[in-house]
Amino acid sequence: MSFDGVFTHAMVAELKEALVNGRVSKIHQPYQNELILAIRANGKNQKVLLSAHPSYARIQLTSIPYENPDTPPQFCMMARKHLEGAVLENIEQVENDRIIKFLFKSRDEIGDIQNVMLVVELMGRHSNIFIIEQDTMRILDAIKHIPSSQNSYRLIMPGTTYIEPPHQDKLNPFEVSKEKFPTDLGMAEELTIEKSIQRHFQGIGTDTAKELAHLAQNDRTQLPDSFLSFFHTIKDYQLQPTKTTVDNKEWFTPVPYASLNGAETHFSSLSELLDDIYRNKAEKDRVKQQAANLFHVLQTETSRNKKKLTKLQRTLDETEQADEYRIKGEILTAYLHELTKGQESVELQNFYNDNEPITITLDPRKTPSQNAQKYFSKYQKLKNAVIFVTEQLKQTREEIDYLESITTQLELATPKDVAEIREELIQQGYLKKKTKKKQKNQKASKPDQYKSTDGTTILVGKNNLQNDQLTLKTARKTDIWLHTKDIPGSHVIIQDSDPSEETLLEAANIAAYFSKSRLSASVPVDYVDVKKIRKPNGAKPGFVIYEGQQTLYVTPDEDLVERLKVSS
Repeated sequence: MSFDGVFTHAMVAELKEALVNGRVSKIHQPYQNELILAIRANGKNQKVLLSAHPSYARIQLTSIPYENPDTPPQFCMMARKHLEGAVLENIEQVENDRIIKFLFKSRDEIGDIQNVMLVVELMGRHSNIFIIEQDTMRILDAIKHIPSSQNSYRLIMPGTTYIEPPHQDKLNPFEVSKEKFPTDLGMAEELTIEKSIQRHFQGIGTDTAKELAHLAQNDRTQLPDSFLSFFHTIKDYQLQPTKTTVDNKEWFTPVPYASLNGAETHFSSLSELLDDIYRNKAEKDRVKQQAANLFHVLQTETSRNKKKLTKLQRTLDETEQADEYRIKGEILTAYLHELTKGQESVELQNFYNDNEPITITLDPRKTPSQNAQKYFSKYQKLKNAVIFVTEQLKQTREEIDYLESITTQLELATPKDVAEIREELIQQGYLKKKTKKKQKNQKASKPDQYKSTDGTTILVGKNNLQNDQLTLKTARKTDIWLHTKDIPGSHVIIQDSDPSEETLLEAANIAAYFSKSRLSASVPVDYVDVKKIRKPNGAKPGFVIYEGQQTLYVTPDEDLVERLKVSS
Protein backbone atom coordinates (compact mmCIF):
# COMPACT_ATOMS: atom_id res chain seq x y z
CA MET A 1 0.00 0.00 0.00
CA SER A 2 1.12 3.55 -0.63
CA PHE A 3 1.04 6.14 2.14
CA ASP A 4 -2.34 7.47 0.98
CA GLY A 5 -4.75 9.87 2.68
CA VAL A 6 -6.45 7.04 4.62
CA PHE A 7 -3.18 5.82 6.14
CA THR A 8 -2.18 9.45 6.77
CA HIS A 9 -5.46 10.01 8.68
CA ALA A 10 -4.76 7.02 10.93
CA MET A 11 -1.10 8.01 11.44
CA VAL A 12 -2.02 11.59 12.40
CA ALA A 13 -4.34 10.19 15.08
CA GLU A 14 -1.51 7.97 16.39
CA LEU A 15 0.96 10.85 16.48
CA LYS A 16 -1.49 13.23 18.15
CA GLU A 17 -2.10 10.76 20.97
CA ALA A 18 1.64 10.25 21.50
CA LEU A 19 3.07 13.73 20.94
CA VAL A 20 0.67 16.65 21.47
CA ASN A 21 1.83 18.99 24.27
CA GLY A 22 5.28 17.46 24.07
CA ARG A 23 8.46 19.56 23.89
CA VAL A 24 11.11 19.28 21.18
CA SER A 25 14.47 18.40 22.75
CA LYS A 26 16.67 17.54 19.77
CA ILE A 27 16.57 17.79 15.99
CA HIS A 28 18.70 15.83 13.51
CA GLN A 29 18.81 15.48 9.74
CA PRO A 30 20.55 12.14 9.17
CA TYR A 31 19.90 12.12 5.42
CA GLN A 32 19.21 14.66 2.73
CA ASN A 33 15.40 14.35 2.73
CA GLU A 34 14.69 13.21 6.29
CA LEU A 35 14.30 15.05 9.57
CA ILE A 36 14.07 13.51 13.05
CA LEU A 37 12.54 15.36 16.00
CA ALA A 38 13.15 14.06 19.51
CA ILE A 39 10.06 15.01 21.54
CA ARG A 40 9.49 14.52 25.25
CA ALA A 41 5.77 13.80 25.71
CA ASN A 42 3.66 11.86 28.21
CA GLY A 43 6.76 11.07 30.23
CA LYS A 44 8.48 9.40 27.26
CA ASN A 45 11.17 10.34 24.78
CA GLN A 46 9.84 9.82 21.26
CA LYS A 47 11.60 10.06 17.90
CA VAL A 48 9.48 11.37 15.03
CA LEU A 49 10.67 10.69 11.50
CA LEU A 50 9.52 13.13 8.81
CA SER A 51 10.58 11.89 5.40
CA ALA A 52 10.37 13.64 2.02
CA HIS A 53 12.13 10.74 0.32
CA PRO A 54 10.90 10.39 -3.30
CA SER A 55 10.09 6.68 -2.82
CA TYR A 56 9.55 6.31 0.95
CA ALA A 57 7.90 9.61 1.99
CA ARG A 58 6.15 9.19 5.34
CA ILE A 59 5.65 10.41 8.92
CA GLN A 60 5.98 8.07 11.89
CA LEU A 61 7.48 7.38 15.27
CA THR A 62 10.63 5.33 14.91
CA SER A 63 12.90 3.21 17.08
CA ILE A 64 15.52 2.69 14.35
CA PRO A 65 18.90 4.26 15.24
CA TYR A 66 20.18 6.77 12.68
CA GLU A 67 23.74 7.98 12.16
CA ASN A 68 23.93 11.77 12.22
CA PRO A 69 26.37 13.74 10.04
CA ASP A 70 29.27 15.59 11.72
CA THR A 71 28.04 18.87 10.24
CA PRO A 72 24.26 19.46 10.30
CA PRO A 73 22.72 20.63 6.98
CA GLN A 74 21.34 24.15 6.64
CA PHE A 75 17.72 23.00 6.94
CA CYS A 76 18.51 21.19 10.19
CA MET A 77 20.17 24.33 11.59
CA MET A 78 17.07 26.37 10.72
CA ALA A 79 14.80 23.78 12.34
CA ARG A 80 16.91 23.86 15.51
CA LYS A 81 16.77 27.65 15.59
CA HIS A 82 12.98 27.79 15.47
CA LEU A 83 11.83 24.49 16.97
CA GLU A 84 14.25 23.33 19.70
CA GLY A 85 12.41 23.80 23.00
CA ALA A 86 9.11 24.42 21.18
CA VAL A 87 5.87 22.81 22.37
CA LEU A 88 3.83 20.82 19.87
CA GLU A 89 0.27 22.15 20.20
CA ASN A 90 -1.49 20.14 17.51
CA ILE A 91 -1.12 17.95 14.40
CA GLU A 92 -3.59 18.46 11.55
CA GLN A 93 -4.24 16.74 8.25
CA VAL A 94 -5.49 18.93 5.41
CA GLU A 95 -8.86 17.24 4.69
CA ASN A 96 -7.93 13.73 3.51
CA ASP A 97 -4.87 14.85 1.59
CA ARG A 98 -1.28 13.82 2.31
CA ILE A 99 -0.47 17.23 3.78
CA ILE A 100 0.21 17.32 7.53
CA LYS A 101 0.71 20.41 9.69
CA PHE A 102 2.64 20.27 12.98
CA LEU A 103 1.75 23.41 14.96
CA PHE A 104 4.39 24.60 17.46
CA LYS A 105 4.62 27.42 19.95
CA SER A 106 8.12 28.62 20.80
CA ARG A 107 10.12 31.70 21.72
CA ASP A 108 12.49 33.57 19.46
CA GLU A 109 15.95 34.95 20.33
CA ILE A 110 14.57 37.85 22.35
CA GLY A 111 11.98 35.77 24.17
CA ASP A 112 8.87 36.71 22.21
CA ILE A 113 6.33 33.96 21.58
CA GLN A 114 6.20 32.79 17.98
CA ASN A 115 3.94 30.31 16.23
CA VAL A 116 5.86 28.03 13.89
CA MET A 117 4.32 25.45 11.59
CA LEU A 118 6.12 22.42 10.21
CA VAL A 119 4.34 21.26 7.04
CA VAL A 120 5.01 17.84 5.52
CA GLU A 121 3.77 17.12 1.99
CA LEU A 122 3.84 13.41 1.12
CA MET A 123 3.65 13.47 -2.66
CA GLY A 124 6.15 11.00 -4.11
CA ARG A 125 9.06 12.72 -5.82
CA HIS A 126 7.41 16.10 -5.08
CA SER A 127 7.45 15.46 -1.31
CA ASN A 128 8.76 18.30 0.83
CA ILE A 129 9.08 19.59 4.40
CA PHE A 130 8.57 23.28 5.25
CA ILE A 131 9.29 25.46 8.28
CA ILE A 132 6.71 28.26 8.16
CA GLU A 133 6.07 31.40 10.21
CA GLN A 134 2.43 30.68 11.02
CA ASP A 135 1.19 34.26 11.42
CA THR A 136 2.46 35.41 8.01
CA MET A 137 2.72 32.02 6.21
CA ARG A 138 6.26 33.00 5.23
CA ILE A 139 8.54 30.07 4.40
CA LEU A 140 11.54 30.13 6.73
CA ASP A 141 13.10 27.18 4.91
CA ALA A 142 12.23 24.02 2.98
CA ILE A 143 14.13 20.75 2.80
CA LYS A 144 13.89 21.05 -1.02
CA HIS A 145 14.13 24.44 -2.73
CA ILE A 146 12.09 24.68 -5.95
CA PRO A 147 12.62 27.78 -8.15
CA SER A 148 9.88 29.21 -10.37
CA SER A 149 11.64 27.77 -13.43
CA GLN A 150 10.76 24.28 -12.15
CA ASN A 151 7.28 25.03 -10.80
CA SER A 152 5.17 27.79 -12.28
CA TYR A 153 2.37 27.30 -9.72
CA ARG A 154 4.39 28.13 -6.61
CA LEU A 155 7.89 29.21 -5.66
CA ILE A 156 9.45 27.22 -2.81
CA MET A 157 12.30 29.33 -1.44
CA PRO A 158 13.04 30.93 1.96
CA GLY A 159 11.21 34.25 2.33
CA THR A 160 8.34 33.44 -0.04
CA THR A 161 4.73 32.89 0.99
CA TYR A 162 3.64 29.28 1.43
CA ILE A 163 0.99 28.19 -1.04
CA GLU A 164 -0.66 24.79 -0.67
CA PRO A 165 -0.56 22.37 -3.62
CA PRO A 166 -3.52 22.62 -6.02
CA HIS A 167 -6.71 21.53 -4.24
CA GLN A 168 -8.55 18.50 -5.58
CA ASP A 169 -12.27 19.10 -5.95
CA LYS A 170 -13.20 15.78 -4.38
CA LEU A 171 -15.15 14.64 -1.34
CA ASN A 172 -13.48 13.92 1.99
CA PRO A 173 -14.44 10.26 2.64
CA PHE A 174 -14.39 10.82 6.42
CA GLU A 175 -17.10 13.50 6.15
CA VAL A 176 -19.56 11.69 3.89
CA SER A 177 -22.85 10.36 5.30
CA LYS A 178 -25.18 7.86 3.68
CA GLU A 179 -27.51 10.70 2.74
CA LYS A 180 -24.69 12.64 1.06
CA PHE A 181 -23.14 9.64 -0.65
CA PRO A 182 -22.82 10.52 -4.37
CA THR A 183 -25.67 8.98 -6.31
CA ASP A 184 -23.79 9.23 -9.60
CA LEU A 185 -20.90 7.09 -8.35
CA GLY A 186 -20.04 4.64 -11.04
CA MET A 187 -22.61 5.90 -13.53
CA ALA A 188 -19.86 5.94 -16.13
CA GLU A 189 -19.94 2.21 -16.82
CA GLU A 190 -16.58 2.27 -18.57
CA LEU A 191 -15.01 2.95 -15.15
CA THR A 192 -14.40 0.19 -12.64
CA ILE A 193 -15.71 0.68 -9.11
CA GLU A 194 -12.13 1.36 -7.95
CA LYS A 195 -11.66 4.14 -10.52
CA SER A 196 -15.06 5.60 -9.69
CA ILE A 197 -14.14 5.76 -5.98
CA GLN A 198 -10.86 7.48 -6.73
CA ARG A 199 -12.55 9.96 -9.09
CA HIS A 200 -15.07 11.06 -6.45
CA PHE A 201 -13.13 10.82 -3.16
CA GLN A 202 -9.96 12.48 -1.97
CA GLY A 203 -6.82 10.69 -0.79
CA ILE A 204 -7.82 7.10 -1.60
CA GLY A 205 -4.97 5.02 -2.99
CA THR A 206 -5.37 2.20 -5.48
CA ASP A 207 -5.06 -0.50 -2.80
CA THR A 208 -7.75 1.07 -0.60
CA ALA A 209 -10.04 1.54 -3.61
CA LYS A 210 -9.66 -2.16 -4.47
CA GLU A 211 -10.44 -3.09 -0.86
CA LEU A 212 -13.60 -0.96 -0.87
CA ALA A 213 -14.74 -2.59 -4.12
CA HIS A 214 -13.97 -6.02 -2.65
CA LEU A 215 -15.96 -5.27 0.53
CA ALA A 216 -18.91 -4.26 -1.68
CA GLN A 217 -18.49 -7.51 -3.64
CA ASN A 218 -18.10 -5.30 -6.73
CA ASP A 219 -21.78 -4.40 -6.41
CA ARG A 220 -22.38 -0.65 -6.75
CA THR A 221 -25.60 -0.86 -4.74
CA GLN A 222 -23.76 -2.30 -1.72
CA LEU A 223 -20.93 0.22 -1.90
CA PRO A 224 -22.40 2.98 0.36
CA ASP A 225 -22.83 0.67 3.37
CA SER A 226 -19.46 -1.08 3.06
CA PHE A 227 -17.74 2.24 2.30
CA LEU A 228 -19.14 4.01 5.37
CA SER A 229 -18.44 1.00 7.59
CA PHE A 230 -14.80 0.93 6.49
CA PHE A 231 -14.25 4.64 7.17
CA HIS A 232 -16.12 4.43 10.47
CA THR A 233 -13.55 1.83 11.59
CA ILE A 234 -10.62 4.08 10.61
CA LYS A 235 -12.23 7.23 12.06
CA ASP A 236 -12.90 5.54 15.41
CA TYR A 237 -9.29 4.33 15.44
CA GLN A 238 -10.28 0.66 15.56
CA LEU A 239 -7.06 -0.31 13.86
CA GLN A 240 -5.06 -3.49 13.47
CA PRO A 241 -1.83 -2.46 11.68
CA THR A 242 -1.06 -5.27 9.24
CA LYS A 243 1.75 -6.33 6.93
CA THR A 244 0.55 -8.69 4.21
CA THR A 245 3.09 -10.57 2.10
CA VAL A 246 1.85 -11.55 -1.35
CA ASP A 247 4.31 -13.18 -3.80
CA ASN A 248 7.29 -11.78 -1.86
CA LYS A 249 5.84 -8.26 -2.01
CA GLU A 250 4.92 -6.51 1.24
CA TRP A 251 1.82 -4.38 1.72
CA PHE A 252 1.09 -2.25 4.80
CA THR A 253 -2.47 -1.34 5.80
CA PRO A 254 -4.15 0.17 8.91
CA VAL A 255 -6.49 -2.83 9.12
CA PRO A 256 -6.32 -6.25 7.45
CA TYR A 257 -7.40 -5.95 3.80
CA ALA A 258 -9.55 -8.87 2.66
CA SER A 259 -8.58 -8.13 -0.95
CA LEU A 260 -4.96 -9.04 -0.19
CA ASN A 261 -4.60 -12.80 -0.10
CA GLY A 262 -1.30 -13.46 1.68
CA ALA A 263 0.49 -14.09 4.96
CA GLU A 264 -0.42 -11.48 7.57
CA THR A 265 1.71 -10.06 10.39
CA HIS A 266 0.09 -7.73 12.92
CA PHE A 267 1.71 -4.91 14.88
CA SER A 268 0.84 -2.90 17.96
CA SER A 269 1.10 0.46 16.15
CA LEU A 270 1.28 1.95 12.68
CA SER A 271 4.78 3.25 13.41
CA GLU A 272 6.02 -0.18 14.45
CA LEU A 273 4.56 -1.53 11.19
CA LEU A 274 6.40 1.09 9.11
CA ASP A 275 9.68 0.45 10.95
CA ASP A 276 9.38 -3.19 9.93
CA ILE A 277 8.48 -2.35 6.32
CA TYR A 278 11.10 0.32 5.73
CA ARG A 279 13.96 -0.82 7.96
CA ASN A 280 15.68 -2.67 5.11
CA LYS A 281 14.14 -0.95 2.07
CA ALA A 282 15.03 2.60 3.05
CA GLU A 283 18.39 1.54 4.46
CA LYS A 284 19.40 -0.24 1.25
CA ASP A 285 18.34 2.79 -0.75
CA ARG A 286 20.48 5.07 1.42
CA VAL A 287 23.46 2.74 1.03
CA LYS A 288 22.90 2.73 -2.72
CA GLN A 289 22.94 6.53 -2.78
CA GLN A 290 25.92 6.93 -0.45
CA ALA A 291 27.96 4.20 -2.11
CA ALA A 292 27.11 4.80 -5.78
CA ASN A 293 30.67 5.87 -6.61
CA LEU A 294 32.09 2.95 -4.61
CA PHE A 295 30.03 0.45 -6.61
CA HIS A 296 31.25 2.12 -9.81
CA VAL A 297 34.91 1.93 -8.75
CA LEU A 298 34.57 -1.71 -7.71
CA GLN A 299 32.79 -2.66 -10.92
CA THR A 300 35.44 -0.91 -13.05
CA GLU A 301 38.36 -2.47 -11.16
CA THR A 302 36.80 -5.94 -11.19
CA SER A 303 36.16 -5.74 -14.93
CA ARG A 304 39.75 -4.57 -15.57
CA ASN A 305 41.20 -7.41 -13.53
CA LYS A 306 39.02 -10.02 -15.22
CA LYS A 307 40.29 -8.85 -18.62
CA LYS A 308 43.83 -9.02 -17.28
CA LEU A 309 43.17 -12.56 -16.02
CA THR A 310 42.02 -13.64 -19.49
CA LYS A 311 45.19 -12.27 -21.11
CA LEU A 312 47.43 -13.89 -18.53
CA GLN A 313 45.70 -17.24 -19.01
CA ARG A 314 46.22 -16.94 -22.75
CA THR A 315 49.92 -16.26 -22.17
CA LEU A 316 50.18 -19.22 -19.83
CA ASP A 317 48.59 -21.45 -22.47
CA GLU A 318 51.28 -20.33 -24.90
CA THR A 319 54.04 -21.33 -22.47
CA GLU A 320 52.95 -24.95 -22.86
CA GLN A 321 54.84 -24.84 -26.18
CA ALA A 322 58.13 -24.23 -24.36
CA ASP A 323 59.26 -27.89 -24.43
CA GLU A 324 58.47 -28.03 -28.14
CA TYR A 325 60.93 -25.18 -28.78
CA ARG A 326 63.59 -26.89 -26.61
CA ILE A 327 63.21 -30.19 -28.50
CA LYS A 328 63.50 -28.47 -31.88
CA GLY A 329 66.65 -26.64 -30.71
CA GLU A 330 68.30 -29.85 -29.52
CA ILE A 331 67.40 -31.74 -32.74
CA LEU A 332 68.86 -28.93 -34.84
CA THR A 333 72.02 -28.97 -32.70
CA ALA A 334 72.38 -32.75 -33.24
CA TYR A 335 72.10 -32.37 -37.02
CA LEU A 336 74.10 -29.14 -37.54
CA HIS A 337 76.54 -30.92 -39.86
CA GLU A 338 73.71 -31.79 -42.26
CA LEU A 339 72.25 -28.27 -42.47
CA THR A 340 73.23 -25.31 -44.63
CA LYS A 341 72.41 -21.62 -44.47
CA GLY A 342 69.50 -20.56 -46.68
CA GLN A 343 67.15 -23.44 -45.91
CA GLU A 344 63.54 -22.44 -45.01
CA SER A 345 62.69 -25.75 -43.35
CA VAL A 346 64.09 -29.18 -42.73
CA GLU A 347 62.66 -32.62 -41.94
CA LEU A 348 64.65 -34.54 -39.34
CA GLN A 349 64.21 -37.55 -37.07
CA ASN A 350 62.78 -36.72 -33.63
CA PHE A 351 64.81 -38.87 -31.23
CA TYR A 352 62.45 -37.83 -28.45
CA ASN A 353 59.56 -39.56 -30.23
CA ASP A 354 60.81 -42.89 -31.64
CA ASN A 355 62.62 -41.10 -34.50
CA GLU A 356 59.32 -39.98 -36.02
CA PRO A 357 59.88 -37.31 -38.73
CA ILE A 358 59.53 -33.70 -37.56
CA THR A 359 59.45 -30.62 -39.77
CA ILE A 360 61.29 -27.60 -38.32
CA THR A 361 60.90 -24.11 -39.78
CA LEU A 362 64.20 -22.23 -40.33
CA ASP A 363 65.18 -18.64 -41.01
CA PRO A 364 67.13 -18.74 -44.30
CA ARG A 365 69.07 -15.63 -43.26
CA LYS A 366 70.52 -17.38 -40.22
CA THR A 367 73.15 -20.14 -39.95
CA PRO A 368 72.06 -23.57 -38.67
CA SER A 369 73.64 -22.77 -35.31
CA GLN A 370 71.78 -19.45 -35.09
CA ASN A 371 68.47 -21.18 -35.91
CA ALA A 372 69.07 -23.69 -33.13
CA GLN A 373 69.91 -20.83 -30.75
CA LYS A 374 66.68 -19.05 -31.74
CA TYR A 375 64.62 -22.03 -30.55
CA PHE A 376 66.57 -22.23 -27.28
CA SER A 377 65.94 -18.49 -26.73
CA LYS A 378 62.18 -18.94 -27.24
CA TYR A 379 62.23 -21.86 -24.84
CA GLN A 380 64.06 -19.86 -22.14
CA LYS A 381 61.79 -16.86 -22.59
CA LEU A 382 58.63 -18.94 -22.18
CA LYS A 383 60.14 -20.85 -19.25
CA ASN A 384 60.86 -17.56 -17.45
CA ALA A 385 57.39 -16.32 -18.36
CA VAL A 386 55.76 -19.30 -16.63
CA ILE A 387 57.09 -18.18 -13.25
CA PHE A 388 56.09 -14.55 -13.82
CA VAL A 389 52.66 -15.29 -15.33
CA THR A 390 51.81 -17.85 -12.64
CA GLU A 391 52.55 -15.27 -9.95
CA GLN A 392 50.55 -12.62 -11.82
CA LEU A 393 47.62 -15.01 -12.16
CA LYS A 394 47.67 -15.67 -8.42
CA GLN A 395 47.78 -11.95 -7.59
CA THR A 396 45.03 -11.10 -10.09
CA ARG A 397 42.71 -13.82 -8.75
CA GLU A 398 43.33 -12.55 -5.22
CA GLU A 399 42.57 -9.02 -6.40
CA ILE A 400 39.28 -10.13 -7.96
CA ASP A 401 38.34 -12.06 -4.79
CA TYR A 402 39.11 -8.97 -2.72
CA LEU A 403 37.06 -6.64 -4.93
CA GLU A 404 34.15 -9.09 -4.97
CA SER A 405 34.31 -9.36 -1.17
CA ILE A 406 34.05 -5.56 -0.88
CA THR A 407 31.12 -5.54 -3.33
CA THR A 408 29.37 -8.20 -1.24
CA GLN A 409 29.95 -6.15 1.91
CA LEU A 410 28.48 -3.05 0.25
CA GLU A 411 25.41 -4.95 -0.90
CA LEU A 412 24.73 -5.98 2.72
CA ALA A 413 26.04 -2.79 4.36
CA THR A 414 24.13 -0.40 6.56
CA PRO A 415 24.72 3.34 6.13
CA LYS A 416 27.17 3.38 9.05
CA ASP A 417 29.29 0.67 7.34
CA VAL A 418 29.76 2.67 4.11
CA ALA A 419 32.18 5.18 5.66
CA GLU A 420 34.54 2.43 6.84
CA ILE A 421 34.42 0.64 3.50
CA ARG A 422 35.18 3.95 1.77
CA GLU A 423 38.14 4.51 4.11
CA GLU A 424 39.45 1.02 3.35
CA LEU A 425 39.30 1.69 -0.40
CA ILE A 426 41.20 4.95 0.16
CA GLN A 427 43.87 3.11 2.16
CA GLN A 428 44.19 0.50 -0.60
CA GLY A 429 44.59 3.20 -3.26
CA TYR A 430 41.33 2.66 -5.14
CA LEU A 431 40.00 6.07 -4.14
CA LYS A 432 41.72 9.41 -3.66
CA LYS A 433 41.44 10.96 -0.24
CA LYS A 434 39.49 14.20 -0.34
CA THR A 435 41.15 17.12 1.38
CA LYS A 436 38.81 18.32 4.08
CA LYS A 437 39.06 20.31 7.23
CA LYS A 438 40.43 18.34 10.14
CA GLN A 439 37.66 16.30 11.70
CA LYS A 440 37.34 14.53 14.98
CA ASN A 441 38.63 10.98 14.94
CA GLN A 442 35.68 8.63 14.75
CA LYS A 443 35.61 5.45 16.74
CA ALA A 444 35.68 2.30 14.66
CA SER A 445 32.25 0.70 14.49
CA LYS A 446 31.66 -2.55 16.32
CA PRO A 447 30.77 -5.90 14.70
CA ASP A 448 27.10 -6.90 14.63
CA GLN A 449 26.04 -9.09 17.52
CA TYR A 450 23.76 -12.13 17.43
CA LYS A 451 22.48 -14.55 20.06
CA SER A 452 22.09 -18.21 19.16
CA THR A 453 19.00 -20.08 20.33
CA ASP A 454 20.88 -21.34 23.40
CA GLY A 455 22.14 -17.82 24.23
CA THR A 456 25.71 -18.02 22.88
CA THR A 457 27.10 -14.73 21.52
CA ILE A 458 27.98 -14.65 17.81
CA LEU A 459 29.88 -11.68 16.34
CA VAL A 460 29.93 -10.72 12.63
CA GLY A 461 32.33 -8.35 10.86
CA LYS A 462 30.47 -6.21 8.30
CA ASN A 463 33.58 -4.86 6.55
CA ASN A 464 37.26 -5.86 6.30
CA LEU A 465 38.42 -3.43 8.98
CA GLN A 466 35.93 -5.05 11.35
CA ASN A 467 36.94 -8.52 10.12
CA ASP A 468 40.62 -7.96 10.96
CA GLN A 469 39.81 -6.38 14.32
CA LEU A 470 37.35 -9.15 15.21
CA THR A 471 39.48 -12.15 14.19
CA LEU A 472 42.97 -10.96 15.07
CA LYS A 473 42.35 -8.83 18.18
CA THR A 474 38.88 -9.22 19.69
CA ALA A 475 38.40 -13.00 19.50
CA ARG A 476 39.93 -15.34 22.05
CA LYS A 477 42.25 -18.07 20.75
CA THR A 478 39.74 -20.70 21.87
CA ASP A 479 36.75 -19.11 20.10
CA ILE A 480 35.39 -20.64 16.90
CA TRP A 481 35.94 -18.78 13.60
CA LEU A 482 33.66 -19.33 10.57
CA HIS A 483 33.86 -18.24 6.94
CA THR A 484 32.36 -19.41 3.65
CA LYS A 485 34.75 -21.82 1.91
CA ASP A 486 36.55 -20.10 -1.01
CA ILE A 487 33.74 -17.54 -1.20
CA PRO A 488 33.94 -13.81 -0.28
CA GLY A 489 32.10 -13.13 2.97
CA SER A 490 32.18 -11.91 6.56
CA HIS A 491 34.27 -13.26 9.43
CA VAL A 492 32.04 -14.82 12.09
CA ILE A 493 33.10 -15.59 15.67
CA ILE A 494 31.33 -17.88 18.14
CA GLN A 495 32.40 -16.78 21.62
CA ASP A 496 32.58 -20.32 22.93
CA SER A 497 35.28 -22.97 22.67
CA ASP A 498 32.77 -25.83 22.52
CA PRO A 499 29.50 -24.56 21.00
CA SER A 500 26.46 -26.77 20.60
CA GLU A 501 25.67 -28.21 17.19
CA GLU A 502 22.65 -25.90 16.99
CA THR A 503 24.80 -22.82 17.64
CA LEU A 504 27.38 -24.00 15.11
CA LEU A 505 24.71 -24.40 12.43
CA GLU A 506 23.16 -21.03 13.24
CA ALA A 507 26.55 -19.29 13.06
CA ALA A 508 27.26 -21.07 9.76
CA ASN A 509 23.91 -19.82 8.48
CA ILE A 510 24.87 -16.25 9.41
CA ALA A 511 28.25 -16.65 7.67
CA ALA A 512 26.52 -17.96 4.54
CA TYR A 513 23.99 -15.12 4.57
CA PHE A 514 26.72 -12.46 4.79
CA SER A 515 28.56 -13.86 1.78
CA LYS A 516 28.51 -13.69 -1.99
CA SER A 517 26.53 -16.97 -2.03
CA ARG A 518 23.69 -15.80 0.22
CA LEU A 519 21.13 -16.69 -2.49
CA SER A 520 22.50 -20.22 -3.03
CA ALA A 521 20.79 -23.38 -1.83
CA SER A 522 23.84 -25.08 -0.29
CA VAL A 523 26.79 -23.01 0.92
CA PRO A 524 30.00 -24.57 2.32
CA VAL A 525 31.17 -22.89 5.54
CA ASP A 526 34.53 -23.65 7.15
CA TYR A 527 34.95 -23.49 10.93
CA VAL A 528 38.14 -23.70 12.96
CA ASP A 529 39.68 -22.53 16.24
CA VAL A 530 40.82 -18.89 16.13
CA LYS A 531 44.35 -19.98 17.16
CA LYS A 532 44.72 -21.67 13.76
CA ILE A 533 44.10 -18.40 11.87
CA ARG A 534 46.97 -16.21 10.70
CA LYS A 535 47.39 -13.25 8.41
CA PRO A 536 50.28 -13.30 5.88
CA ASN A 537 52.58 -10.29 5.81
CA GLY A 538 51.33 -7.65 3.38
CA ALA A 539 47.96 -9.33 2.87
CA LYS A 540 44.95 -7.17 2.07
CA PRO A 541 42.43 -6.29 4.81
CA GLY A 542 40.21 -9.22 5.72
CA PHE A 543 42.50 -11.86 4.16
CA VAL A 544 43.65 -14.69 6.42
CA ILE A 545 44.83 -18.28 5.99
CA TYR A 546 44.02 -21.28 8.16
CA GLU A 547 44.35 -25.04 8.44
CA GLY A 548 42.67 -27.93 10.25
CA GLN A 549 39.19 -26.69 9.39
CA GLN A 550 35.93 -28.63 9.14
CA THR A 551 33.13 -27.79 6.73
CA LEU A 552 29.36 -27.48 7.12
CA TYR A 553 26.80 -27.05 4.33
CA VAL A 554 23.87 -24.72 5.04
CA THR A 555 21.10 -22.87 3.22
CA PRO A 556 21.04 -19.14 4.13
CA ASP A 557 17.87 -18.20 6.00
CA GLU A 558 17.20 -14.45 6.24
CA ASP A 559 14.38 -14.89 8.76
CA LEU A 560 16.71 -16.86 11.07
CA VAL A 561 19.41 -14.19 10.77
CA GLU A 562 16.93 -11.42 11.62
CA ARG A 563 15.55 -13.40 14.57
CA LEU A 564 18.99 -13.98 16.11
CA LYS A 565 20.21 -10.39 15.73
CA VAL A 566 20.65 -8.34 18.89
CA SER A 567 19.20 -4.83 18.52
CA SER A 568 21.86 -2.14 18.70
